[in-house]
Amino acid sequence: MAHASVASLMRTIESLLTSNSPMQTLICDHRDEICALHEKISSLEVFLKNFEKNNVSGELTDLEVLIKEVANIVEQTIQQRVTEVLLANDENLREKAHERLSDSLQQVAEDIDSIWKESTNIQDKGKHASKESMVQEFLSSTRNILNVENSMVGRDDQRKRLVEDLTRSYSGEPKVIAIVGMGGIGKTTLANEVYNDACIRSHFDVYAWATISQQHNVKEILLSLLRSTKSDSFAMNDEAELANMLQKSLKGKIYLIVLDDMWKTEAWDAVRLCFPSENKGSGILLTTRNIEVPRYAGTENLSLQMDLMGPDESWNLFKSVAFANEALPSEFETIGKQIAEKCHGLPLTIAVVAGLLKSKRAIEDWESVAKDVKSFVTNDPDECCSCVLGLSYDHLTSDLKTCLVHFGIFPEDSDIPVKRLVRSWMAEGFLKLENDLEGEAEKCLQELVDRCLVLVCKKSLDGTKIRSCKVHDLIYDLCLREIQRENIFIMNDIVVEFDSGWTYLSMRKMKPFKRVIGDEIDYCRSGLYRALLTPVHRQLRDHDNNDLFNRTRSIFSSYPCTLHLFRKSEPIHFKLLKVLELINIYVDHFPVQILSLIWLRYLSLQCHKKVGIPPEICRIWNLQTFIVKGPSLWKITLPEEIWGLMQLRHLKLPQFYLPNPPSVSADKGSHMGFSNIQTISSMSPCCCTEEFIMRIQNVKELGLSAYQIDSSDGPLNSLVHLQQLETLGLTYRFGGFWPASAKAFPATLKKLKLDKTYLSWSYLDIIAELPNLEVLKLMYRACDGEEWRPTVMGFNRLKLLLIDDNDLKYWKATDDNFPVLERLVLRRCHYLEKIPIEFAGIHSLQLIELNWGPPKLGDSAARIQQEQEEIGNNPVDVHISNPFEESDYDLEEYF
Repeated sequence: MAHASVASLMRTIESLLTSNSPMQTLICDHRDEICALHEKISSLEVFLKNFEKNNVSGELTDLEVLIKEVANIVEQTIQQRVTEVLLANDENLREKAHERLSDSLQQVAEDIDSIWKESTNIQDKGKHASKESMVQEFLSSTRNILNVENSMVGRDDQRKRLVEDLTRSYSGEPKVIAIVGMGGIGKTTLANEVYNDACIRSHFDVYAWATISQQHNVKEILLSLLRSTKSDSFAMNDEAELANMLQKSLKGKIYLIVLDDMWKTEAWDAVRLCFPSENKGSGILLTTRNIEVPRYAGTENLSLQMDLMGPDESWNLFKSVAFANEALPSEFETIGKQIAEKCHGLPLTIAVVAGLLKSKRAIEDWESVAKDVKSFVTNDPDECCSCVLGLSYDHLTSDLKTCLVHFGIFPEDSDIPVKRLVRSWMAEGFLKLENDLEGEAEKCLQELVDRCLVLVCKKSLDGTKIRSCKVHDLIYDLCLREIQRENIFIMNDIVVEFDSGWTYLSMRKMKPFKRVIGDEIDYCRSGLYRALLTPVHRQLRDHDNNDLFNRTRSIFSSYPCTLHLFRKSEPIHFKLLKVLELINIYVDHFPVQILSLIWLRYLSLQCHKKVGIPPEICRIWNLQTFIVKGPSLWKITLPEEIWGLMQLRHLKLPQFYLPNPPSVSADKGSHMGFSNIQTISSMSPCCCTEEFIMRIQNVKELGLSAYQIDSSDGPLNSLVHLQQLETLGLTYRFGGFWPASAKAFPATLKKLKLDKTYLSWSYLDIIAELPNLEVLKLMYRACDGEEWRPTVMGFNRLKLLLIDDNDLKYWKATDDNFPVLERLVLRRCHYLEKIPIEFAGIHSLQLIELNWGPPKLGDSAARIQQEQEEIGNNPVDVHISNPFEESDYDLEEYF
């Protein structure tokens, strides 16, 4: 994947040219060459995106291999030469380093020019042969396998629901329903069952089926539908004429149209006007792997999301294919269930494996397959599920391919925190540097979710954010295959070794893609890490290819192991490192060697005692994410030099104090500032002077924490100047410094979390006046007292209210106090007698969640349900969970 290498190179060059880069003075003599190089790389990035987009086969061309190798070499060369300039400790060495940088810039410019020349010479006609015919042939044969005795095994409830939805009497425009799911999950088979159902056939006057496919052809779609509605033969007329003929054939009739395998919204636009809108009772059934299609068609609420099969459904499908009409021999049942279970609930995989075993009746054959079904199915990327998943992958844009493949670096089957994932994407240089990097990353993730390539594991309580995600095993294997096939990077394992009682990082000579097994994890007691290395290149000298340290760009925790002290530090050797995550090793001081890693963008440390941050932290001028984990009672004072980290976007430490930024120019009085900062936690409120606040203007998430406040000023009053702030967390007592008016808080505030603040319940009347507040979390002892009686008609936009562990006993409120509340979560409210019955009048209320509360709270929720039914509202869902069950908010980070 050449795009990943070119994108990474672009981010490196852009970081040198940013106006607030401390490198400006060091590279001023080379600025013209770097700007010229930036222009060439920018053009190359655009060219490559178009080139990869047109390469429908997904095969790697000679040109892409060349571009990838040259981009990696250019980036490594620039980083090494700039590092030499920065670390030169005398004038003579610095002058020589500048000469080498100048020579290297000239050489890499020639290398880029050679790519442009090569791009006009390399002919890739053979490389661009489409795989579509092979794919369609495979899909066709697979559909035949899945149509076992013309019945959809394990999906009968879904079939009945769709039949009922389509045949239910209704007026208005034709009802559009979508079946959404990943490739191979059985969408087409389910649609076919519905299409041929007896009730459907008797209800509709006309029914027609068209397969849209990835590269849709409007003429073929219209002809396919016309052949279903009329017995006449049709010449290849123009699209307008065919559309007119189709519309006339449907006019005045109750019709059902099935549009199978719709990939793009453009396909819907191309055909939707052909279907008469005045035909009451008609229906259109779509199948798609992209949720954006039903969203665009305005039918998202009627969509059916197909999930993976459970164990019983998987087994029923497996035996119906493997044995068809034969009796099931008892000796095959146990081994057969094991094989079905290993297919991970994907109907396509189950059917293919069962079909291969259909003619085998030797138990040894079945036992052989059972040992490793997954590799049996996916070893050949042109077979079975790999073909379906590969088709989904080939259809992605270059950016999305890069982001999806990155899932392969995480342990298999692991839930990946989204914040960690997107910050990793940013650090690796996958995303273009712009103000809303996080927004772009979230869009990429959402698109992968919409395409059913990424699974959502956890969502925020209000349902607006994905908290953690993962990929299916088969997609994980696809990621690994693509990493290896396209030689994107090498994955090596790093272990933490002991040497005379000291602990240090050691790069083992391990083969790429080495799977870690239990014994090895036990051996690596201190932790096991994964390193990403740029691949070996033909154009590099053997010395450069063998230099594992210089080729290493990321080190991060791979498997959780026992925490040990980390004193003997070796990260200085990894000079070009971008990501360093040491979360399974306790450090007792800040490793000073890290200060030489000037290309580092992501740094995460675990501390077992209070750690001082050295002033030289400003040397890591590319740092975007800085995380220090440790006991929350510490108060770390950061050096003012940290303001020099002008690329910093995420700062998370135990309770810390940060002094005002130093003046850049004494005569002008200008100051440094975190112009890119997005999240800060957990900062002392004493920092919140107006001067300080003006230097973090773009912060969106802010956490303030303090046991006591030494300032005589009201520190929270300055928050009003944070006009981008959406999320605020306040922890511990703030004394008498709470603002007397909601106007002291930013009007942009959407989420507020209070923890151990001991406010009076009456103070929430001020909070209720926040105009855009959607989420309020009242954690342990957020409020003090037994009674909450709101006196204002506030919380006009509040959708989620969480109350956790307090002394609240009497709650007197009406539906007017929470007019648009959707979700109420009560956790460990041991003394609360009842939920206000007036909540039955909140039309928007969808869920009441009770955790570790007295039984009378459950009775109170039941009375609300009953009251809602009596007044004609839809009854709210009530979830009462075991106190020891994991709740979805237990694993949230800060919000």
